[in-house]
Amino acid sequence: MKRTYLGEFEEIVLLLVAGMDGEAYGVGITHKLNEETDRSVRLNQVHAALHRLQEKGMVASRMGDPTPERGGRRKLLFTVTAYGYRTLQDIKAMRAQLWNEVPPTPKLAINL
Repeated sequence: MKRTYLGEFEEIVLLLVAGMDGEAYGVGITHKLNEETDRSVRLNQVHAALHRLQEKGMVASRMGDPTPERGGRRKLLFTVTAYGYRTLQDIKAMRAQLWNEVPPTPKLAINL
């Protein structure tokens, strides 16, 4: 299968979906992303990334059960697919390989 490249934001969203183990939804991902990355991210940005990831076949969605806390409304829950998980593994391996090539004390540029 052809390799699909992810931007940093899509990669982070995909990692969060994988980490939430089938219980990932827009608001929860947004809160977790804001906490973990110290970024100010809006729900519509997360929804757009989830839509792109779903189009690429890296996440699947399903409707959760209605809850009283949401006034009987259901959440749209996301789960990482096998292809999405394999993509994350490939990215992790590539980054590890690149980090292994960085010397312990690299020559650094002097800021002027």
